[in-house]
Amino acid sequence: MALDLDWLKIERLDTIPELTGFYEWVKRLGSGERNLGEASVFAATELLGAIAVSDDQDAVRVGRKFGLKVHGTLWLLSLACRDGKLTEVNVGNLIDALRESGMRLPCSGSEYSGWARSKSNDRSTCG
Repeated sequence: MALDLDWLKIERLDTIPELTGFYEWVKRLGSGERNLGEASVFAATELLGAIAVSDDQDAVRVGRKFGLKVHGTLWLLSLACRDGKLTEVNVGNLIDALRESGMRLPCSGSEYSGWARSKSNDRSTCG
């Protein structure tokens, strides 16, 4: 389970300034119940000076408009691949599993290598 990973840290964002930041992102995203997840991720990203991961293109556009560093899931998987933490086969399997769960991604697992090469300046996607 993801929550059992030793490198994963759960941050509570429940002070008045933190909640105010969340509220600002709710307004920026025009959040109903649908975008509350993105609003919380963006509030934490802003507070911690981190990089947000979101595949909601409208939310990504808003986040970048307000100065956040925002990337998608495939960027994160590609970074792990380039850093030697995953292989292309691992990434392909993860992509297929995510797509089977209903996630919309721009390529299938078998299409990943070509997709990654089209987004990269070099010829290798991993290693």
